[in-house]
Amino acid sequence: METLLLDPTDVEENAEMAEVVVAVEEAFEAYEADRVRMPAKSYIDLPEYNGDFRSMPAYMDAGEWDAAGIKWVNVHTDNPDQYDLPTVMGTMIYSDPRNAFPLAFLDGTTLTRKRTGAAAAVATDHLAVSDATSLGIVGAGVQSYTQLEAISTVRDIERVIVADKREDAVEEFIETFGEAFDVRGGSIAEAAACDVLSTVTPVESPIVGAGDLGEHTHVNAMGADAPGKNELAPEIVTSAKLVIDDYEQCTHSGEINVPWSEGILSDEDLHGELGAIVAGKQPGRTAEDGVTVFDSTGLAIQDVAAAHVVYERASHGDNGTPFELVDTRVR
Repeated sequence: METLLLDPTDVEENAEMAEVVVAVEEAFEAYEADRVRMPAKSYIDLPEYNGDFRSMPAYMDAGEWDAAGIKWVNVHTDNPDQYDLPTVMGTMIYSDPRNAFPLAFLDGTTLTRKRTGAAAAVATDHLAVSDATSLGIVGAGVQSYTQLEAISTVRDIERVIVADKREDAVEEFIETFGEAFDVRGGSIAEAAACDVLSTVTPVESPIVGAGDLGEHTHVNAMGADAPGKNELAPEIVTSAKLVIDDYEQCTHSGEINVPWSEGILSDEDLHGELGAIVAGKQPGRTAEDGVTVFDSTGLAIQDVAAAHVVYERASHGDNGTPFELVDTRVR
């Protein structure tokens, strides 16, 4: 038996976004049905290197298929300047749960971008107005690209406003998507007034005000990934229909972690987890809803689901590089 090595190009080519969105939605449903095993994300802090490692293991049973995997990911903020490396890098090991054979080693960085966009798309499908045609994006980094790619699979997006203080990043985004969408740069307020808003920034204090949002805007809050970080003014999360991906992660390091730690938010302010909405146990958007917010921290089962899509397509299409990792002569 051989293990498949899938580099960034392989992952990009085989992570067909519509399929990844479906798989991630299945992951949320499996999570709600208690068909997953997902220990808490663990951290190895390395202050001497201004960074950390994070491990994210999971098993999920999606019904027609099941899989296991672990993502090993880092955040080293000095990498671009000191080592000419990305701040965040990841490696995914995708395994057969029947016998633990490592089916694939995947580029986890590209995989993370794909599944993060897919999670926003699942939330958008359940929480945005059905006739949404405009998308605002705050932050024109690498995560912004898959926000548009994924959300446009669940809504007929026509107009896109991207806000970022880096003009070159905005121009690159426009150049990438300008032929397929009506894309332009704009202010945060202009982006926030769209039918759907995705925030994908590393800021540590709010940059989107309650007055910036449209009357029925759905917000995907994707940027907060550590205690003390948040992108939305507290007035937004206290008044919106608030949906989270995971209670422990969101209250610890998601968009709501700051107002939660300050006692501004409590359990009563949470509409529920996205998995419950996907499973039909709680309502998504209703006619009475105004602003809705999805707080996304990223779950290991999303990585397993996305890796499943990539591996199945790659293995059937003879993509990637097979190699012998396990000595099957050893018993």
